[in-house]
Amino acid sequence: MRKLLESFLEWTLIILMVLLTTVVIVAVIFRKLDASLSWYDEVASILLSWVTYYGAALAALKRKHIGFDSVLLSIPMPARMVAAAIAEILVLGFFVLLAWAGWQVLLVLEGDTLVSLTFVPVQFTQSVIPIGAALFIICELISLPSYWKSVAAGHSLEHMEIEEEIERVKSAC
Repeated sequence: MRKLLESFLEWTLIILMVLLTTVVIVAVIFRKLDASLSWYDEVASILLSWVTYYGAALAALKRKHIGFDSVLLSIPMPARMVAAAIAEILVLGFFVLLAWAGWQVLLVLEGDTLVSLTFVPVQFTQSVIPIGAALFIICELISLPSYWKSVAAGHSLEHMEIEEEIERVKSAC
């Protein structure tokens, strides 16, 4: 399931980045031709927010968010595991709240459309908030067991990845 979700998020991000790049390039060309596009700013900012939310979910799956593993790992056991559990509960709690608030926002925005593209519902563009939060929660939970093992062992995930890579290179030689 992890690999499937990782592939889905990676391909989603690739498609969104290509779309965002295309929109920006087309908008620059049109602006140079003195024919600015009225919808460019709105669409580019929406695509950027989608990249941000889906990218955050992928980062959660890979445990690549900014963290303080060295501070956490300096805490003696069993307090380290308590601190890690509290941190996970706070992060998950925040994203549960974000998903709920995002859903409430969608209910309020019913019937609204974009200013420059009146055929695009604002609910569609803002659906990234609850969807992104739910994906973040799922990714956080999927990656939790390996993270929990690394914290218990006193290693950061990056340290474990480096060790695995060194072993791979040694076995290849």
